[in-house]
Amino acid sequence: MKISYNWLKEIYPTDLSPEAIDALLTAGGLEVESIEEFESVKGGMKGLVVGEVKTCIKHPDADKLKLTTVDVGTGENLQIVCGGPNVAAGQKVVVALPGTKIFPLEGEPFVIKQAKIRGQSSNGMICAEDEIGLGHSHAGVIVLPDDTKVGTPAADYYKIKSDFVFEIGLTPNRADAASHLGVARDLAAVVRAKLLIETGKDEKKALVIPPSKELKKAASKEVKVIVEDSKACLRYTGISIANVQVGESPSWLKDRLTSIGVHPINNIVDITNYVLHEYGQPLHAFDIDSIKGNKIVVRSAKPGEKFTTLDKVERSLAEGDLMICDESSPMCLAGVFGGLNSGITEKTKNVFLESACFSPGSIRKTSKRHGLKTDASFRFERGTDPEITVGAMNRAATLVCEIAGGVIASEVVDIYPLKVLPAVFEISFNYLDRFSGEVIDRKVIQTILESLDIKILSADSEKLKIEVPAFKVDVSRPVDVVEEILRIYGYDRIPVREKISTSLPGVVEFNKENFQHKIAEYLSANGFNEIINNSLVKKEYASLIADGESTAVNLLNPLSQELSILRQDLLTTALETVLFNLNRKQNNLKFFEFGKVYFRNESKYKEHYRFSLLLTGNKNEESWKVKEVEVDFYSLKAYVKNILTLCGIEDSLEMESSNQAFAQGMVMQKNKEVLVDFGMVGKSMLKKFDISQNVFYAELHWDTILKYARKKPIRYKEVSKFPAVKRDLSMMVRNEISYQQLEKIAFDAEKKLLIDIRLFDVYDGDKIEAGKKSCALSFILQDDQQTLTDQQINKVMDRLMAAYEREAGAEIRRS
Repeated sequence: MKISYNWLKEIYPTDLSPEAIDALLTAGGLEVESIEEFESVKGGMKGLVVGEVKTCIKHPDADKLKLTTVDVGTGENLQIVCGGPNVAAGQKVVVALPGTKIFPLEGEPFVIKQAKIRGQSSNGMICAEDEIGLGHSHAGVIVLPDDTKVGTPAADYYKIKSDFVFEIGLTPNRADAASHLGVARDLAAVVRAKLLIETGKDEKKALVIPPSKELKKAASKEVKVIVEDSKACLRYTGISIANVQVGESPSWLKDRLTSIGVHPINNIVDITNYVLHEYGQPLHAFDIDSIKGNKIVVRSAKPGEKFTTLDKVERSLAEGDLMICDESSPMCLAGVFGGLNSGITEKTKNVFLESACFSPGSIRKTSKRHGLKTDASFRFERGTDPEITVGAMNRAATLVCEIAGGVIASEVVDIYPLKVLPAVFEISFNYLDRFSGEVIDRKVIQTILESLDIKILSADSEKLKIEVPAFKVDVSRPVDVVEEILRIYGYDRIPVREKISTSLPGVVEFNKENFQHKIAEYLSANGFNEIINNSLVKKEYASLIADGESTAVNLLNPLSQELSILRQDLLTTALETVLFNLNRKQNNLKFFEFGKVYFRNESKYKEHYRFSLLLTGNKNEESWKVKEVEVDFYSLKAYVKNILTLCGIEDSLEMESSNQAFAQGMVMQKNKEVLVDFGMVGKSMLKKFDISQNVFYAELHWDTILKYARKKPIRYKEVSKFPAVKRDLSMMVRNEISYQQLEKIAFDAEKKLLIDIRLFDVYDGDKIEAGKKSCALSFILQDDQQTLTDQQINKVMDRLMAAYEREAGAEIRRS
């Protein structure tokens, strides 16, 4: 949302600089994201002056150029080569002096330099309108009236306006601040509170509410209004204005709108836009002569009803779309977008001005359904003030009469069947102190509430009874009032305590949150970053997984086409995050995420809790003493196994090949239930996300893991006093024999002395029989009661070799 510095100062007169206002608004909860300088003509016409052409002759070496001398008020005439066909001696013209930066209407800006043009020196430029951004004409140079004083800065002659524009990141709950009036109210409150806290002085400075005149009927153009849907239309106010002259708006109005990024259209439409940004109340103007039957009907659309909006798009309406209609057809999507045939044109003579309050839910649904976002819908969706409709309409009607020469042609129409009452409740000082962690001076509290137009109905030493105005749509509970007080008081004034006391439970319960925290701590300690992605994704992602399109949960009113279904895995959104980082030269990534996935099975909907790991790039950053090593499948597998171990799941795991998303992948199961699906993401999947480096990904079925997870008691085991022994064994086995099988065979054969196995070499080259591979394993043996003898060790190794030959068909070379 854009706010003009000059406009703001008209409502709240102040000599504060833009930078000071930036700091105060941000501290008060209206974050200023940027400040930009605005000039009614880009560049502010700096370096441009009024000159008089003293002589003008044909250029000796160019048919279309002229050689002039120009007096610019410095006492010395400048020689300037000019291509303007209309330039002549005696003219007053606009001259760009050497060193001036020019901002043409089209093309890039450039700097005027002293130069030679076709052999003649040129010390400036005599300007045409489009060359300095003043207009579109390039027919010739600008010729000013004869009485214009030579040497006058062009900025003074054209009365160039400059301003600063604040870009405010308005949060959805702050509908009350979606206007210059609302921002001025907050600024005044912050300034007043700051002065009171720091000096003890309470100086209330009233806001200058934009004026409106008393509306007196002077003609007759009555329009009858019928509101059929009073739930969606809370209040409808309107007035007729006759004999208007539609045309270009005055420069002050165009400058105001242009400064905040609103394109001027004509004086009537510009006035409605001006009041919208001034009061925060959207308005709409209808051409009365296009309203059939002189009747306005506010009703819900009929299913399938057709309506053509201002952008010339024919739209199919749905039941629930609130429409402003005449007696036979729709004229406007209420609170969202106008119609093609009822708007203001240059032929309009009579105007019906609408100022209404619509239900936020109704406007939000219509806006999303038709993909239309406007300044009006932005405000209606968040909630507008039903008490301001008449005041805003009077302001707009006053401007129409002043600027467009109209006269009031009807009484004010005001349909308000069910008055919106202000919220009234009590708030205790004790509650406020406990919630804020600071005992705030009671006078300061009351001053802040008064500054925000929150009425104090009664007060004593313990509590306040307050009345919250209707425009504070987000303030409905005592806790909301605390937030209002603290943001104006200043969060930075709340001290950070040196000591925080808390109590810890003696026994940590076994639950999902505890396990999740435990896993997150483990991964963070190992260099992972947690990511949190949106559950809403593109519809195309459903086609990337098996049966995805038939099981996708589609949104009825999607925010956009990019966010139209609920995600069915955590992989696609994780790959979006990878791409975002790769595009910013962050190539070594380790991510984890806890989140839900969603599925539809006919009329039933299911959600599952999942947990994902993602690795890509190198294990370590580049270093002079350590070579870069890429992450691989086994890096991921190690993290997966460690996580299962932390969850107490170590035994009876089945492993098999994974689904089509992985080029190399495995599934870990227990009792035929999938615990983890992991592997290297396939190239075809990565190509869809423009990712060129390998990505390794695991998706853990967290609900299933929690089902088998057990709380592992902490047990102390005495460190053995006796040494461990390592023995190596090399064998040749079939290619399909996995390390997991070899490990199981060993532990089944020797349950007492074998404590660990390590695979340290695998070879499957052309020097051995096809279809086979050579594996070299280390076996760690240890006895807690005595030192192992060679005889004991040899017996264990013989049992292991026999088991491998019997159960794996291993070929072992015995010495």
